[in-house]
Amino acid sequence: MNVNFLALLLAALSTVVVGFIWYNPKVFGTVWMKESGMTEEKMKGSNMIMIFGLSIIYAFFISFILQMLVIHQFGALGMVGGDPSIAKPSYAAFMADYGTAFRSFKHGALHGFMTGLFFILPVTGVGALYERRSFTYVLISSGYWIVSMTIMGGIICMMQ
Repeated sequence: MNVNFLALLLAALSTVVVGFIWYNPKVFGTVWMKESGMTEEKMKGSNMIMIFGLSIIYAFFISFILQMLVIHQFGALGMVGGDPSIAKPSYAAFMADYGTAFRSFKHGALHGFMTGLFFILPVTGVGALYERRSFTYVLISSGYWIVSMTIMGGIICMMQ
């Protein structure tokens, strides 16, 4: 199992595309600004190159771990300690039979969606409770990540 860095980069970049749509004022941008306390003045003083650059780097980190969740063959590799050269012959037989099984956009999107729903939503929700943010804020923020991770998982899983 090799890490497909192109797939991870494309997955990370997809979050920017989703963000441009999701946080557009005609979609959720205006409501998100109200719920998060963001204003036009605060946004004007921002270093957008740094913000977008770090956003892509952070999304790349997420995509690196997401591949372990959406590509089942990484689980088989983990079972042999991460080094296929020391694995028993049954590992090679398994990979010969199932090496590309479930490697589709649809399957990766399913696992990306579940990761977003059952990991990102609770993490965002807990943080929002302590920050005294509204449930609307939680839905918008975690919704963005659920959609993003669905797309990221699909991209990562389908690119072999």
